[in-house]
Amino acid sequence: MDPAKTGPLARRPDNSAFKQQRLPAWSPMLTASTVLPFFYFMALICLLLGVWLLLTVQGVQEVRVDYTDNGACAFCHELRKNVSNAAKTCICKLDFHIDKTFKGDVFFYYGLQNFHQNLRRYMDSRDDGQTVGRKTNLKKPSSYCKPFATNDKGLPIAPCGAVANSIFNDSFLFKYHRSPGSEYLLPLLRNGISWYTDKNIKYRNPQMGNLSLAEVFQGTVQPPYWQKPVYELDTNDPINNGFINEDLIVWMREAAFPNFKKLYGVLHRANKPFQSGLPKGNYSVEITYNFPVQYFRGRKQVVLTTVNWFGGPNRFLPIAYLVTSSLVLLTAITLTVVWWKFGKHGKNMEE
Repeated sequence: MDPAKTGPLARRPDNSAFKQQRLPAWSPMLTASTVLPFFYFMALICLLLGVWLLLTVQGVQEVRVDYTDNGACAFCHELRKNVSNAAKTCICKLDFHIDKTFKGDVFFYYGLQNFHQNLRRYMDSRDDGQTVGRKTNLKKPSSYCKPFATNDKGLPIAPCGAVANSIFNDSFLFKYHRSPGSEYLLPLLRNGISWYTDKNIKYRNPQMGNLSLAEVFQGTVQPPYWQKPVYELDTNDPINNGFINEDLIVWMREAAFPNFKKLYGVLHRANKPFQSGLPKGNYSVEITYNFPVQYFRGRKQVVLTTVNWFGGPNRFLPIAYLVTSSLVLLTAITLTVVWWKFGKHGKNMEE
């Protein structure tokens, strides 16, 4: 019997270039003349990208108006401290100025500070089966929604859960004061502000048949902190109600950080004087003040901003490039000093 086929030699790899590791290979020799130019080149590239993106971001215009307890809104802020005043309507008005014309599309946001939508139990407190239009979930919400699954009488809440219950419900009317006695109401597009997949896939009303939307939701109640049932969220647009209401959909997409802003509307640039954007001048915002923030020590803002190809006024990526450039440059300088002191003349660094 051949020992090469039965003995220890049988486990030896074949005598080929691949299995015996005799294939030709290239191993780079890392020397100062190759490594140092690469570090300096990468530092320069990151620096140029950071400066370019920073200049791009600075071209985005933005105005923020904090209305939590400022001016006429201070009374509303105090009114909302008492839960018994929740049903009372409070409207306040603030003036602001735009120094430079906002050219192009203008986006209107509401902003919240110190509101943590990223808590696990808060994020789990919802019923996706209910908001996708399943009638079984409409009448019997998921246990994840507790304690906002049913009311004291045992009636199911629609939509259920802490996320829907805490919906932001302030509303805004913006006006442009072109001259004394001449004002224009800013036309806002309130549809199309949510993600396409959310509007058309993740959120659906139950099948109605010949029933009205109010009849479909008969037997359910609104969340405890809501002023209107879900089928009356938008009185100006009867179609934009129920689980496909876009304000609800935008709110239900939880923010990752405690300070965030969510889209409220987009300037409709069909008629003068807003065809080119927002003219510079004096503006005012009339706020229906409903959302209390004193319980979590929060702040509320309205944000007006333009966008460009890079997006909104986000300086994270430019700053990240500049910091990376500084670190790479510092590393390159350190290696250069080490090479100059120990390795320039071919001396052994251990000597």
